[in-house]
Amino acid sequence: MRTKALILFLSVISVSCQAQETNPKDSVAMKPNVEKTDAQWKSDLSPEEYYILREAGTERPFSGKYNLHFEAGEYKCAACGAVLFDSDDKFESHCGWPSFDNVADNDAIIERVDRSLGMVRTEVLCANCGGHLGHVFNDGPTETGMRYCINSVALDFNGNSESKSDSTSTGH
Repeated sequence: MRTKALILFLSVISVSCQAQETNPKDSVAMKPNVEKTDAQWKSDLSPEEYYILREAGTERPFSGKYNLHFEAGEYKCAACGAVLFDSDDKFESHCGWPSFDNVADNDAIIERVDRSLGMVRTEVLCANCGGHLGHVFNDGPTETGMRYCINSVALDFNGNSESKSDSTSTGH
């Protein structure tokens, strides 16, 4: 009886995982605009950037320079400079990584199923260069319901006075 229950459980898990693979934003055959050899990436990126962006690593929680950073501006891919997130979409999630509830442009990122570490998650990649940014979860506190949990190392910040934050300021 236990064997039948285990088989049924595994079947349900398998079907659930397969359903996640049909995500319309999922891109297994992505072809980034920026193509470099492994040697070029190693030359262009710091060892920590290479580990995060090219090897899908993760920085330690609460260690990143943008975790508690809330200036007005835009967050770009540290590997290629593509604009990924706007400061208006950043919020404090208390998870230890910069969190955003939306992307700057729907074409800025690629989402794909990540089955590493014995979990099924949605990995977020830069659509321009294919760099690993972090993961997205559907447990965000805002109306979008999304929490893009992004490594600070994968980001650069460009502060400016022309961001949406400044142009629509409500005094808070």
